[in-house]
Amino acid sequence: MGPGFYPFPIGEQGISMVDVGDIAEIAAGALLQRHRADQPLPREIVNVVGPEALTGASIAAIWSTVLNKPVHYTGGDTTAFEQRLAHHAPGWMAMDMRLMLDRFQSDGMRGTAHDVEQMTRLLGRPPRSYAEFAAATLAHWQR
Repeated sequence: MGPGFYPFPIGEQGISMVDVGDIAEIAAGALLQRHRADQPLPREIVNVVGPEALTGASIAAIWSTVLNKPVHYTGGDTTAFEQRLAHHAPGWMAMDMRLMLDRFQSDGMRGTAHDVEQMTRLLGRPPRSYAEFAAATLAHWQR
């Protein structure tokens, strides 16, 4: 709601951002299923993903729509991001964030169609989109 910038340099490869509420629902369901089981259940690997791969520019566009004002992606300079973050967080955390963002830029973090199907099955509904997250976040901010 501030100056109209999306500052996270996630790049153009695409990341499948997952809603934390979806993670919580899947974790709670898995814990309850294991608690109620008569015997130990096998391990299961779940790639937690959102329903679509997003870029820095596409996330800025979502915020532009939700906020009804221009929001610009500030680009891919992870070193500058680390330096800005270091003013507000420990240096090790700023460096860790830069390393993660460098990896997002080089490789992305895209979920597969199978990953989304698995999430849908576990949730009993499609995973929440980033646009839905942004709209809910704005509603919370406006309270």
